[in-house]
Amino acid sequence: MKTVSITIDGHVLLVDSGDSILHAALKADLYIPHLCHHPDLPDIGACRLCVIEIEGVDEIKTACSTRVEENMVIYSKTEKLNAMRRLSMELMLANHVDDCTTCPKYLKCELQSLIQYLGVSTARLKRTLNAVPVNTANPLFVRDLNRCVSCGRCVRACRDLRGVDVLDYAVMADDRIMVDVKNHHLMTEEGCRFCGACVEVCPTGALQDKDGVFSDDLNREIGLVPCRSGCPAQINVPKYIRAIKEGDDQEAIAVIRERAPFPHSLGYVCMAFCEDVCRRKEINEALSIRELKKFAATQDQGLWKEKIVVKPNSGKKVAVIGSGPAGLTAAYYLKKSGHAVTVFEKMPVAGGMLTTGIPSYRLPREAVAAEIAIITDMGVEICTSTEISDLEALKKSGYDEILIAIGAGKGTRLPIDGANCDNVEENIDFLRKAALNQAPILQGKVVVLGGGNVAFDCARTARRLGAGEVTILCLESRVGMTASLDEIEEGLEEGIKIINNTSFNAIEHQGSRATGVCCQKVKSFNLDDNKKMQLELAPDSDHVIPADTIIFAIGQRPEIPAGWDLPLTPGNCIGSVDEVKTADKSVYLAGDVSYGTHSVIRAIASGRKAAIAMDLALGGDGKIEEMLSREKVAGTYLGRDDTFLGKKREIPIQENPDQRTADFSAVNHCLAAEEACNEAVRCLQCDMRVAITKPRIWASYGIK
Repeated sequence: MKTVSITIDGHVLLVDSGDSILHAALKADLYIPHLCHHPDLPDIGACRLCVIEIEGVDEIKTACSTRVEENMVIYSKTEKLNAMRRLSMELMLANHVDDCTTCPKYLKCELQSLIQYLGVSTARLKRTLNAVPVNTANPLFVRDLNRCVSCGRCVRACRDLRGVDVLDYAVMADDRIMVDVKNHHLMTEEGCRFCGACVEVCPTGALQDKDGVFSDDLNREIGLVPCRSGCPAQINVPKYIRAIKEGDDQEAIAVIRERAPFPHSLGYVCMAFCEDVCRRKEINEALSIRELKKFAATQDQGLWKEKIVVKPNSGKKVAVIGSGPAGLTAAYYLKKSGHAVTVFEKMPVAGGMLTTGIPSYRLPREAVAAEIAIITDMGVEICTSTEISDLEALKKSGYDEILIAIGAGKGTRLPIDGANCDNVEENIDFLRKAALNQAPILQGKVVVLGGGNVAFDCARTARRLGAGEVTILCLESRVGMTASLDEIEEGLEEGIKIINNTSFNAIEHQGSRATGVCCQKVKSFNLDDNKKMQLELAPDSDHVIPADTIIFAIGQRPEIPAGWDLPLTPGNCIGSVDEVKTADKSVYLAGDVSYGTHSVIRAIASGRKAAIAMDLALGGDGKIEEMLSREKVAGTYLGRDDTFLGKKREIPIQENPDQRTADFSAVNHCLAAEEACNEAVRCLQCDMRVAITKPRIWASYGIK
C-alpha cells in the first residue's frame, strides 16, 4: 500500500494512504481523544471528541472520518479543540448517572478515562437526568440506558460486525435520542443472537452481562468462553462445534483430540461441566455438547494422526500404576515426549473405571478398547493382571519415575449392624464383577443405599442381572440428589423405585444373611459450612424395607497397599503437592487417588498435568500441546436467523425402556449427521467475542 507523510502536533508520520487520520495516529502510538471509534467498527464521528484542525482547511474535521493526504499538517490539541471536546463531553454527561462505583465498568471505563484526560467536571452542568428503569428482562444482558451516551458502537457491532441488526437509535419519551432494541422490543423478540458483541464494545456500562454469566476470577480470554473454561481439560468446545456445523467432522475430532485421548468415552459418560455453564441454557436449553463430542468421535477417520509429533527417544523409563483415564492419558503424553512407558494394571483388562466401573450399557466396551488401542499402538506397554505392592522394588527395576494413578476403587460401607452380611455388596466390587461377568444372577428384591450416579449404575445393573424389584434409598430429597438428571430419568424408566428422605440405620439379618434395611424418615438434611452432615430424623418413623440383596453405594476411596509407605489424607488419598507431586521426588500422582472421586474428564486433565511435571523432571520441556486441527480464527459475521432462539435441543434416540434391561447393550445412541448439525447451529459462538479488539485508553499511548 502507498504511504504518505503527515504531521500531527509536530510529529512527522509515514502512514498508509487509505487510513483515517485517527487510525493513522493511534497506530503510530499518538493519542487523539475519541469515544465512538472502535478499531473493529466503521466510524461515524458521532461523539465529536476526535475533532482536529487541518492547516489550510477552515472547517473543523473529525479525525475518524477524514482520510490522510500527502503533506497534511494536523493539530489535535489546540485550545479551541479542547473547548469543543469538553463541551461534547459535558453534553454526554448531562444525561449520565454520577454513580460510577456501582457500574461493572468502574476503573475499566473508557468514558471515565476520558473525563480524567479532558479534565471535565459535572459541577457547572445543568443536569437533565431522567432516570430510566434498568432493563433486566433480556436473557444474559442488562440494559441501563442511564449510562448510555449514544456513541452507537453497539448499533454498529450488531449491524455491521455481526449482521444481526437488532439495535438502532430511537426517540425516547423525553425526546432524547438513545440506543434501543428495534420497536422497543426485548432482544428475544427481534432475533438477537446473544453473541455479546454489543456488550463487548460498549464503553460505559449501558450494556452489561448479567451477574454469574461469566466467572469473575478468570482472565478475559478464558472467561468469555464458559464452556471451555468449565472443562477441566480445556477442550476448545466452540471450535469443534463450529466444525460440526460446517460439516467438517474430521476437523471436529482433531480439535477434541488436542486435549483428550478419550473423546468417544467422554461422549458417553462425561459429566458435561461445559453444559452446566453454557450460556444457551438462559435462552432455552444448554447446548448438547457431550452428544456432539460423541458424534464427532463416531465419524473419526484418524486423519489427525498424520499431525502427531513424537519426540526422539529420551532414554528415560516411566512406570504408570493404573490404566484408567488418568494413567493412560499421562502415558500417552509421556510416550509422545520420548519416554518409554510401561503401565501396570492389577485387573485382567485395561481401562480402569472405563471398563470395570461404568456399566457397558452406558459406555460400550468397544469404544474404550479402540481408544486404548491407539495408545498401545504408539508404543505404550500395558501389563494387565499385575499388582504393584512394592514401590521400592519397582524403582530398583530401572524406572526413572513412577506415576500412581490407581483411582478410587474401594467401596465404602457404613459401620452399622449387619453391614458385612454375605448378601451385602459394595458398589465398586459389584460393578466390577458385573463387568467381568463374575456377578451372580440376582433374584427378588435389591435395595441400593445412596443417591449418586454410582447408585444408579448399581441399581440399573441389578435390573439387568435379573432383580425383580430394585429400590434406591437416599437421605436427600429428589431435588437434592447428586445423581445427574438423565440418570434419574433413565432409572425411573427402567422401573427403579426411589425412596427419598430416608436414613438407613441397620441391616436386618438372620445369621449371616441380610433380610432388609432398617430405616427412619428424614425430617431435615443438609451440610454445614464445614461440609459436616446435619441430620434430623422424624420421630416414630422406624420401618424395615425387605431385601434379598443390599448394595452400599455411598461413596468410594482409593485402596492403597500398606507397603507403599506414603502419607495419606483423611479420605485415604495420597498426600500431594499441587495434586501431582508426592514427598518422594520420583513418585507422582494423577486422578482420583490424589483428590478423591470425581470424573473422567478431570482424570484426563490430571493425567495431562502429571505428564507435564514428569517430563520436566526427566529433562524435557514439558510441552505436550498438540495442534492437530487447522489454525482458524472465529469469524465476525453471524447474520439474521429468525428461527435461532426457538431451536430446541436435539435428543439422541434411546432404546425402549421395556427392552433395554434385557442385556447390557448401549441405551443411548448417537445423533445423526443432520441432528448434530442442527444442534451445532444452536451454539452462541461465545469465542467470537474474544476476537473483538480491546480498545486502549489514553494512558497506554506513548504520545498523549
